[in-house]
Amino acid sequence: MNDLWSQLFNFTDYGELLALVRNSIFAGAVLGVVGGLIGVFVMQRDMAFAVHGISELSFAGAAIALLFGVNVVAGSLVGSLIAAILIGLLGAKARDRNSIIAVLMPFGLGLGILALALYPGRSANKFGLLTGQIVSVDDPQLGSLLVIGAIVLIALLLMWRPLMFDSLDADVAASRGVPTRFVALAFMVLLGLAVAVSVQIVGALLVLSLLVTPAAAAMRISSSPLAVPLLSVGFALLSVVGGILLALGSSLPISPYVTTISFLIYVVCRLVGARGSRRVVSQAG
Repeated sequence: MNDLWSQLFNFTDYGELLALVRNSIFAGAVLGVVGGLIGVFVMQRDMAFAVHGISELSFAGAAIALLFGVNVVAGSLVGSLIAAILIGLLGAKARDRNSIIAVLMPFGLGLGILALALYPGRSANKFGLLTGQIVSVDDPQLGSLLVIGAIVLIALLLMWRPLMFDSLDADVAASRGVPTRFVALAFMVLLGLAVAVSVQIVGALLVLSLLVTPAAAAMRISSSPLAVPLLSVGFALLSVVGGILLALGSSLPISPYVTTISFLIYVVCRLVGARGSRRVVSQAG
């Protein structure tokens, strides 16, 4: 039991270790803001499955880049954007979109596993693509993450109103002159960028905990168009930064901590939301 506890929580020399992951904390904060905001539209557009599909192609791109010794972030971006554009162009209807994602997911995962099997380098690099790496964010990676995060945030703010309109009722939005096809494709590109940078921190298999769960939790306790994005960002920041700080005191990857915090937040919000609904019903009765 003591050995298990020391693996989960060991804060010896924590102050010295904290300085080593400064870039990861900054990166986690950026991803919390990006993931929290874009996750609101992911939930509104019922595209949680798409996040997972894009992450598999992002993983494949990163694994191929690792195999050939090129920039892993660039490979991840290429894989994500290919998946996002294919889903956006071919999946206008929900049924078509789900079919395309179901085809892309095993292909991406299989391609990524093949690339990792051929990679002769350290196993830690392979494992990190799936589960995240706490100390792998160097200055160039942080710089590229900040640039990509800024692009996603600025684009989201510029298209917030038409994107919100299209997400709530695409037919009405189209009748009011909103270019719904362009908005949908632009959102998929932004989602692909967000997934690609998220994979570098939490890994390909667990990116849903950053881009879906915080927004899902926020929607359980509020329906306000202002409160939901703010709560989603707050929950995402707490999950990823808290996960990094806890993982620093252990020998385990970051992803179990991020996903556990995110899951607990969702459970609490679901319980609070259910209690509030029962109270409204009893008062109405």
